[in-house]
Amino acid sequence: MHEKFLGIDKEGLPFVAISAFSTLTFALLGWWFFTIFFLIATWFCWFFFRDPERVTPAGKDLAVSPADGKVIIIEPKPHPITNEPLTCISIFMNVLNVHVNRTPLKGTIENITYIPGKFFNAALDKASTDNERCIYSLKDSDGEQWAIVQIAGLIARRIVCKVKEKTKLSRGERIGIIRFGSRVDLYIPETYSPAVSLGTLVVAGETIIARKNV
Repeated sequence: MHEKFLGIDKEGLPFVAISAFSTLTFALLGWWFFTIFFLIATWFCWFFFRDPERVTPAGKDLAVSPADGKVIIIEPKPHPITNEPLTCISIFMNVLNVHVNRTPLKGTIENITYIPGKFFNAALDKASTDNERCIYSLKDSDGEQWAIVQIAGLIARRIVCKVKEKTKLSRGERIGIIRFGSRVDLYIPETYSPAVSLGTLVVAGETIIARKNV
């Protein structure tokens, strides 16, 4: 679950290594245009796959954001597996956001479902039903059902799952990563209400995204 090296997720190491090798090769050849190009590419790959530590808030009856990005949808939607009506909070990640995703609260991954699909712009509503996605069914310590859905975007072409079914997780633990621009949908049970609004910028593992109803 916790796979990083020198501050980046291990998924990014091949990209950084290839770009760095290309930079060195073209520098030795004296081809400065390509040297500068691949130097920038090396920095971008490291920046994109960065995996900073997060300070997860303590306290009962709260959930944190599963992703960095901007809240673009808060509305009732059917659970992607059970079709139970739940509130869905959608977070859009652009290429500048950290793309490591985290669990919103303590619980057990009951089921993981991968669905191949298309690669529409992740900001579009139809992306949640048409795009490639990975669905994590999560049961919290109170027996409530949640769902975290990683959705590939227009540029993202690979969803990487880093947990297994029946894994017990703490709030804010890493569950996976999506490459190069994407979206995460969080389905919350009826006993919780959103603690964010449309346009809110959220940080995975730190921003409180939902609270239990009093």
